[in-house]
Amino acid sequence: MNIRIGVACAALAGALAGCAQQPVQTAAPDLLTLDTHVDIPLDYMREPRYDVGGDSVLKVDLGKMERGGLDGAFFIVYVGQGPLTEAGYADAVAQAERKYSAIALMLDKYPDRIRLATTPAQIRDNQASGLLSAMIGIENPYSLGHDLSRLDTAHARGARYVGLTHVGNNSVCSSANPDAEAGEPAHNSAQDPGMSEFGRALVARANALGMMVDVSHASDKCVLDAIAASRAPVFASHSSARGLVDVPRNLPDDLLRAIADDDGVVQAVAYYEFVKHDPARQAAEEALKQEIARQSGAEEFDWDVHGELPALTAGMARIQREHPLATLQEYVDHIDYMVDLIGIDHVGIASDFDGGGEVTGWMDASESPNVTAELRRRGYSDADIAKLWGGNLMRVWQAAGDAAGSGAGAP
Repeated sequence: MNIRIGVACAALAGALAGCAQQPVQTAAPDLLTLDTHVDIPLDYMREPRYDVGGDSVLKVDLGKMERGGLDGAFFIVYVGQGPLTEAGYADAVAQAERKYSAIALMLDKYPDRIRLATTPAQIRDNQASGLLSAMIGIENPYSLGHDLSRLDTAHARGARYVGLTHVGNNSVCSSANPDAEAGEPAHNSAQDPGMSEFGRALVARANALGMMVDVSHASDKCVLDAIAASRAPVFASHSSARGLVDVPRNLPDDLLRAIADDDGVVQAVAYYEFVKHDPARQAAEEALKQEIARQSGAEEFDWDVHGELPALTAGMARIQREHPLATLQEYVDHIDYMVDLIGIDHVGIASDFDGGGEVTGWMDASESPNVTAELRRRGYSDADIAKLWGGNLMRVWQAAGDAAGSGAGAP
């Protein structure tokens, strides 16, 4: 995920006629399908529209998972980057707690439909029992409050991967999208700090706990530092190929190879801005948000405040007609590119749903079979598709657990 302000057309609850959906294919009955990055709002499960047991406004709820044959998803404890101060850390910890408790609310309310999975074996057991699996990932360890013991607490609550940064540098490592206004060094500049000593300690503790280390959003230098620091393979939970779309959030060929050489996996992400380079659409969306904020008398656009205004719905419909979203076919082009470059064993699938992810043809979890159908149309075998949809991720997850069992300080 790049920016949390949702200007994606499906977030407008079907208001955009230009987002015509492809016919949903039938899910393969025995295929294990896992999505490694699904965001949740701060009021998840607390507002009726965010209750995943019904027909929610979210792209991923239990019904959409069931209809789309999506067996499991990593639900993300995300906190945006703020000041590296005592007050900033306290606020980040509180925001994270609200999301952990929201996931717990979901699991407590719908135990007959979805269960927590903290190991690959539990995912298989849930699938065999006809249950969905919920996993937890951390996006931006700012939410740990610069306190390594909170990683243990997160692990105890079910978190099984930790992303190293987000937009803006933190105390762990530098970001692919540093905050220039805050004076942070440019990405890939000589001043880019990469990973800090605290970051190396965080990676070591994640290894000891058996948590996967996620390098999505990290600077190129930090990715290499993470590979060097980690005893277990690293992975990218939601990143596509910079060789196709040249944005810092995508991974360049040398880093794709480095992750593969480390026996890791890169989960290609269906975030439309990383799938298709369309600066005209980005500019139009930004102008629309600024205009709506102006009309509302606000200093800046706020999705929670302005996201359901008729003016936004109408404006996004116009933008969609003039600048169509990336397509499922363009998304799978990224999978093809990475498979050709680093091999079928090192590529996976991620949506970034409810955090900006969407492409025409895969607009929510109910359309997940369309991804399988497109892969099959391109000649991928059932065994290849099984690796992409979860097999490769399960291997890396198991390797993280194995490394914990063999390393000093393992619990």
